[in-house]
Amino acid sequence: MKKNQQRDLLVLLNNEYKSEHALNHEVEWLHDVLFHVEALDNFCIAHEIINVNRRRLITQPRQIKKSVLRKTEKAFEFLSNKN
Repeated sequence: MKKNQQRDLLVLLNNEYKSEHALNHEVEWLHDVLFHVEALDNFCIAHEIINVNRRRLITQPRQIKKSVLRKTEKAFEFLSNKN
């Protein structure tokens, strides 16, 4: 089991006759997908920082991680998803 499986998930099914085993398999799959998506490294790869003050676009994951983990926010610095 992964560390962050202590979460609340609402799973809506269109088939009311789904077995308990199939439901548990579906929830395990969702936990596995969310575990990888929510990782900070993957988050930093999928985002970029737009710094209006310096007119820069920051795409390096190391600098994005540093900016996201900073305690205070800077004015006119925006986090943007690359999608």
